[in-house]
Parts: sequence; C-alpha cells; structure tokens
Amino acid sequence: MQVLLPHKIGDAAGIIFAAFLFLFGDFEAAAKDIAVTGKLQLALEQAEAGDRVLLSAGTYAGPLLLSKPVSIIGGGGVIIKGSGSGNVITVKSGGVRLSGLTITGSGLFLETQDSGIFLSKQATGAVIEDNKILDNLIGVYVWGAKDAIVRNNIIRGRQDMRMNERGNGVQVWNAPGAIVEGNDIQYGRDGIFVTTSKENIFRNNNIHDVRFAVHYMYTNKSKVVNNISTGNDIGFAIMFSTHVEITGNRSINDRERGILFNYANRVKVLNNRVTGGPEKCIFIYNSNRNIIQDNLLAGCDIGVHFTAGSEKNDITGNAFIDNRTQVKYVGTRWLEWSKDGRGNYWSDNSAFDMDGDGISDNIYRPNDLTDQILWRYPSAKLLMNSPAVLLLKWAQSAFPALHPGGVVDSAPLMKIPQNMAYKYE
Repeated sequence: MQVLLPHKIGDAAGIIFAAFLFLFGDFEAAAKDIAVTGKLQLALEQAEAGDRVLLSAGTYAGPLLLSKPVSIIGGGGVIIKGSGSGNVITVKSGGVRLSGLTITGSGLFLETQDSGIFLSKQATGAVIEDNKILDNLIGVYVWGAKDAIVRNNIIRGRQDMRMNERGNGVQVWNAPGAIVEGNDIQYGRDGIFVTTSKENIFRNNNIHDVRFAVHYMYTNKSKVVNNISTGNDIGFAIMFSTHVEITGNRSINDRERGILFNYANRVKVLNNRVTGGPEKCIFIYNSNRNIIQDNLLAGCDIGVHFTAGSEKNDITGNAFIDNRTQVKYVGTRWLEWSKDGRGNYWSDNSAFDMDGDGISDNIYRPNDLTDQILWRYPSAKLLMNSPAVLLLKWAQSAFPALHPGGVVDSAPLMKIPQNMAYKYE
C-alpha cells in the first residue's frame, strides 16, 4: 500500500482545491448584479448565466426576451410596459426568476396567446413571484414549462372585453410539476385554467370576479388545495380529468356552481366549504368512482345535483344545511349515501337518536315521488297542495316500497361534524 508523506498530502490537497476552483469558480465569479441604466433588453443580452438584473424605479420598454438563466429583480415602482402587441416578457430559458415587477401592455389576441409573461417549453423551473401583472390578455401562460412556479402575484385581467374574448389569469398547458400558489387573481375569464397536464398543484390562491375560479380540462394526478373562490360564476370546475384532489377549498357567494364535475373520475373532494347561495353547491354529471367526504354544503338552491349515469361515488360525512332542495336526482336506481355506518348530516331531517350513538334511528330520503314529478313536469307545482298529492305523500310514508328509487342515507348524522362549524358568511 502506498503512503503519502505529510508534504505530499499538502500538495495533493492543493491540486484538488485548484481543480475545484477551475471547475466551479468561474461560474461564481461570472454571476453578478447588474444595475440597468439604459435599455433593459440590451442589458439582458449582455448578461451572463446566473446574473441578477436589478432595476430601479421607472418604466422600461417591452417586449423582452430572456434566453439565458438570469433574474430580473425590481423594487417599488418598476414597470415593464409592452407595446400592446404579443407578449410583454417571453422566457425561453430555464432557471429564470422575475420578481418585484409591474407588468402590463400585452397584445389582445387569443390566437397568438398574448400574455404578460409567457413561459415557453424551455423555461423549466422558472419562478414568477411577487409581481403585479395588470391588464394583460393572459396574465401568466405556462406553456410546457415543467416545474415552473407562479407565486404570490397580484394578477388583474381585462374588464373592457366580452367574457369569451378575455384571457385567463394563469394558464397552464402540458407543464408537469408546475405550481401556482398564493396569488390574488381578479377579472379576465378564468382564474386558473389548465389543460392537458399532470402533477400540478394549485394552492392558497384567492380568486374573485371571474367566470371559473379553477378550471381543469384533461389534467390528471393533480391537487387543488386551500383556494378561495368568491363571487364567480363557478368555483371549481373539474372536467375530463382523473385522480385530482380537491381539498380544503372555499366557494363563497359564487353564482351558479360551487364545485362542478363533468366526466371527472376518481376525484377526491374533501373538507371543502360551499356557502352563500349558488344555484347548486355541487353538480355531478357523468362522473364515477369519486370520493366526496366531509364537505359543508350550505345555503344553495340545490345541495347536490346528481345526474347522467354517475356511478360508484362515495358521498359521506357531508353537512347539507339549509339548501332549498338538498338533493336533486332524477333516476330510478337506489343510491346509498352512507358507508360503514356513517352517512351525512341533513338540516331538515327531523329524527330521533334513542340509543345516543349520533346516528338517526331512521333512514333519510331527501326526495320522494312528488319531487321527481315536479322536476319532470314543472307546471305540476300548481297541484302541490291538492288532495291527490297529499294522499300520495302519505302513501309513500306508510309504504316505502312506493318510492321510485333515489338517494337513501341509511345512517344520517344527528349533528354537524365539529370541523364544520357554520354560520352564514
């Protein structure tokens, strides 16, 4: 075995240290802060990989193209203003960071995807944070940029265009691993729109005054967590998607739907709150094998509208409170909405619990034959208080076999679950 003498050990260590500096020292030395005093695009072209371009207060002309892994850092009063055509900032490099900027002035053509910030496929791992992105057609378009992060931005869309002509606050296409979190999004068409993607996370966003707060299309294995939708047409729309987790979100004063499923399968909907009177707290259309548990559904015209052959859905532990119609289901099949001895809480269920186990002594049926008649023939409302209808209601209560099928909760809860303390918001 060869043994190094002490002076030889020192020489070897020196060689290793020199090699380290040769391999890594140049990059560290090259990375520097650049204070821009002239044209911003020229400074970006002259910057080296890893540089930080620091901007003082003022207005800088766009459009800008970033083709190197650099950062643009602004403080108060830094405005990047586009020409009104195309994108304001286009990113075609990984490792880019944009922070502390006000970005405005994109083009207005959806055909060319005009955006405040456009992250191309090359923009892997780009970070867009702490910006104000105002009055652009699309706020941030994550177009195939894997692992991109859009975080803590204020995004305001257009108000001077018809809804179908507007762009989305954040739009994601085929960008696995992209994260959209902590943003405040208002106006435009949809708050966050994603299509043909997977493994995305949308969390802690506040979205208001748009069409859909979060809109999923053909996107799988993703999470929507702790977002707030306020005053939108629809809160959370999950369409043609599978294995999505919808957890801890709130729909407040949305107008049409709190949560919508359309051809959505194997979705988990847990611990969400829909309050403030949309037409339907949850609408389920042709969606199968979903788990809908421990949600608060309150103050809607319809608690859950369930239709179009949806099968094998697990709906338990939810609180249906003060909905004008708790459930609307037009069908002849029996649907059991309890599992392992635990059903849902129904505010209109006048029942007893003689053994004190927290479960009603009687099963609960939210609908009867007269409901189905009225849904099929609305003009029949004129006969609601007629002797014939009253006789029909009595017969159904005395002879349950007369029920035509529908939702049954065999283990209705007597109290609202503790984690759903509720008051009108």
